[in-house]
Amino acid sequence: METIIQTENVQFAYPAEEGKTAPLALGGVTLAIQRGSFVVVLGHNGSGKSTLAKTFNGVLLPCGGQVLVEGMNTRDEAKLLAIRQQVGMVFQNPDNQIVANVVEEDVAFAPENLGVPTEEIRRRVDDALAAVGMREFVRHAPHLLSGGQKQRIAIAGVLAMEPACIVLDEATAMLDPVGRREVLSTVHRLNREKGITVVLITHHMDEAEEADRVVVMDDGKVAMDGTPREVFTQVDALRSMGLTVPDTVDLLDRLRRDGVDVPLDALTVEECADAVFAALNKQ
Repeated sequence: METIIQTENVQFAYPAEEGKTAPLALGGVTLAIQRGSFVVVLGHNGSGKSTLAKTFNGVLLPCGGQVLVEGMNTRDEAKLLAIRQQVGMVFQNPDNQIVANVVEEDVAFAPENLGVPTEEIRRRVDDALAAVGMREFVRHAPHLLSGGQKQRIAIAGVLAMEPACIVLDEATAMLDPVGRREVLSTVHRLNREKGITVVLITHHMDEAEEADRVVVMDDGKVAMDGTPREVFTQVDALRSMGLTVPDTVDLLDRLRRDGVDVPLDALTVEECADAVFAALNKQ
C-alpha cells in the first residue's frame, strides 16, 4: 500500500523553564501511515500520542527527524498549506473549531479562505454535510447542537477541504456515549466508503477494536504496533503501561487466570460470548 504520512526518527520537545533542559515528548518515532487505512493511536496521558498527531500536518514541527506528507516535508513552509489540505485535524473540543453562526457558513469557511469558486464551495458544503449525516442541519446554529453533532460539523469542515487523511485528536473525549458513537460511526463510514485515511488518537480501548492497526505510545516512543488482536492479547504489557484492555479481553483474561481455557483474541461481544460458551461446553 502507498504511504501517505511517514515519520522518520521524529523528536519533539516543548519549551522548558529557564535554566532547565526540556524532556523529549517524542523520542525518535518512525512510523508509516498507509493510504486508506484506519489507524488508532493509544496511550496514557503524557505518552506522546497527541504530540505525534500534531506533527502530522505541521501544527508542531519536529526538533529532530522529519515528517513527510505525500512526500512533502512539514518543515517546508512553502508546502505547509498543501500539507494541511491533505491532512485535516479534528480536535478535542468542537467549540474551538466552530467559527460561524450558521452550520453551512462554518463548513464553507476554509474553502472560502482558499479562494475556492462559489459554486464549488456549495458542492463541497453539501457533500461534506451529507457525508457526516448532517444535511438537514444546514441552516441551524451550531451552538444549539449536541456535542456529537458539533463534532460531526467540525469533521464536515475538514472534509470541505477534500483531504486524503483526517486526524482526530481525542475528538470523542468530551462526548457522551451517544456522541461518541455518532462520531465513530461517521469516521468509519468515511474510511470505508470514501477511502479517506483515518488516524484516531484516543484513550478509549473500545474505539480501537475495528481499526486496521493499533499503535501504542509510551514515554514518547512506539511501544506496540499491530492489528487490534495482536496488540490487545498483550494484556500484561498494556497494563504495565497504565492502560486497560477492552472489556471482552478483560473478561477472557480473568477467566484464563481462573483456569478456564479461552482465547484472548475474541474482541467483539459476539466472539467473546462464543468463546465462553465453547469453553464451558468442554468442561
